[in-house]
Amino acid sequence: MTTLQQGRIRRVQDAAGRYRGSHKDETGGVNVGGAERAASAALGLPLIALGLRRGTFGGLALAAAGGMLAYRAATGHCKLYEALNIDSAHGAVAPDRGVFVEKTFTVNRTPEECYKVWHDFENLPRFMTHLKSVRVLDGRRSRWEAKAPLGASVSWDAEVVSDRPNEEIRWRSVGDADVANAGSVRFRPAPGGRGTEVSVEMHYAPPAGRLGATVAWLLGEDPDLQVREDLRHFKEVMEAGEIPTVKGQPSCRGRG
Repeated sequence: MTTLQQGRIRRVQDAAGRYRGSHKDETGGVNVGGAERAASAALGLPLIALGLRRGTFGGLALAAAGGMLAYRAATGHCKLYEALNIDSAHGAVAPDRGVFVEKTFTVNRTPEECYKVWHDFENLPRFMTHLKSVRVLDGRRSRWEAKAPLGASVSWDAEVVSDRPNEEIRWRSVGDADVANAGSVRFRPAPGGRGTEVSVEMHYAPPAGRLGATVAWLLGEDPDLQVREDLRHFKEVMEAGEIPTVKGQPSCRGRG
């Protein structure tokens, strides 16, 4: 690297540093948006209480995560956001903020059959167990309600942005969604006539950003695992007509 190039890099870095400093002065250090602060408060205090009740190392980790959420709710400042140069309070949010999941399952049914079930979004809670309900509003819009950690729920409106019969459906949340998200499902004939490869992509920004996703994971709401289980349930519904379960069946324990 030449001396001239090093000089240019230093000037760019100095300018970036001055901008970040002036921006922080103008905003008073607040870099967390109002909706995120409210969500952080709603999650933080219950997490602290839950973690302290457990009294284990894992419980202390939960309490610490709750403390971080409570701090960002009270002050409007997130040190992680500052380090990543993210400012959701003033619109300067990094484009990769949130969670992205992609999974594929092979289903022993035709693309036409798989598409038909997915195309009616009201079928989704049959195999997406984190969904409470989906209500179709018109040809393109629907109302979704999903489970959230600690027994809460979130809801949003979604619209179909692309619909290629028997091939692909794409949708995204619209308006003031509790959870900004977008998703797609693709249907491709599997090699050797073995049915259909069903590929799902989900991209969403939890109410408390990446920190909220981490807290959800600590509570057992892992989005990667959720999508994988949803696709497994879809396969079971398509191939067997229902999701296999032992719930409600009599136990054989104690019998000879």
